[in-house]
Amino acid sequence: MQIILVSDGMAKARSLNLTLRHLVGTMLLGLALLCAATAGLYWLTLRYASEIRAPALQRLVLSAQEAEAERGRAFVQQNLNAMAVKLGEMQAQLTRLDALGERLSSTAGIREFRFAETPGLGGATPTMMPPQNLSLAEFSDKLALLSRQVETRNDMMGVLEAQLFEQAVKKKLTPTITPVSAPFNASGFGRRIDPFTGQWAMHEGIDFLADIGTTVVSAAGGIVQFAGFHPQYGYMIDIDHGNDLVTRYAHLSKLFVKEGDVVQRAKRIALSGNTGRSTGPHVHFEVRFRGAAQNPARFVSTSATPVAQAK
Repeated sequence: MQIILVSDGMAKARSLNLTLRHLVGTMLLGLALLCAATAGLYWLTLRYASEIRAPALQRLVLSAQEAEAERGRAFVQQNLNAMAVKLGEMQAQLTRLDALGERLSSTAGIREFRFAETPGLGGATPTMMPPQNLSLAEFSDKLALLSRQVETRNDMMGVLEAQLFEQAVKKKLTPTITPVSAPFNASGFGRRIDPFTGQWAMHEGIDFLADIGTTVVSAAGGIVQFAGFHPQYGYMIDIDHGNDLVTRYAHLSKLFVKEGDVVQRAKRIALSGNTGRSTGPHVHFEVRFRGAAQNPARFVSTSATPVAQAK
């Protein structure tokens, strides 16, 4: 494009050549100036809107402030909802921890812990450093850390519960109580002079002095392996306690269990007698590990008094 300029003040006419580049540059410059003027006017309007008594401007400013406040409330509410979900998860985890703690204290025989009560906390007002409010980010981080710690404690207490339960089961299946409330006879475990032959012989159990009809209980929980008559032991009961442990009760007068029965610890299983190869009323008691006779005194507490259960 060519523009010719003619004026009385010029000696001769002048011409300007405008290319497409000049036109585009001019348009962009004009657009930039227009945007800058609009932004400046908008800023001035908002800046001095409170001083200018223009209802339309005041409504515009109020609308902008309300929109900003609504965005802030929505942001806070969104974070509160997320923290509420995390708080609900932690409450459920704490409920499980309380129940798990009660089971653990019951299994371990500890009654002093009260998991349902809030522990007492206190202290004087801080003097070294003034109290400070937690920011939203700090509160969220603390909540997430506490949630992870609760999950870790839950897992650890679950493992501890399994171990305590296993120990409790093993204890119930280990013969630790005497079969009758009676003293030891002079004939204990080991070599002795046989009362029938007068020769040295191995006595594979211990004898309890008991009148005929005395209640005999199981020294531990297990399954009745044998219940019947034996030529030498008389009426006899073998109970399998697992882990290759078997207890034997001999010279009985009456049996209350049969083969295959599951018996609990201290369950009444028979009455004492004088059957089989015996010189008088008593209860012969053996503990065998993998078939080999063991000294029952290593397992049972001779001072313990067994408590017979109902049949």
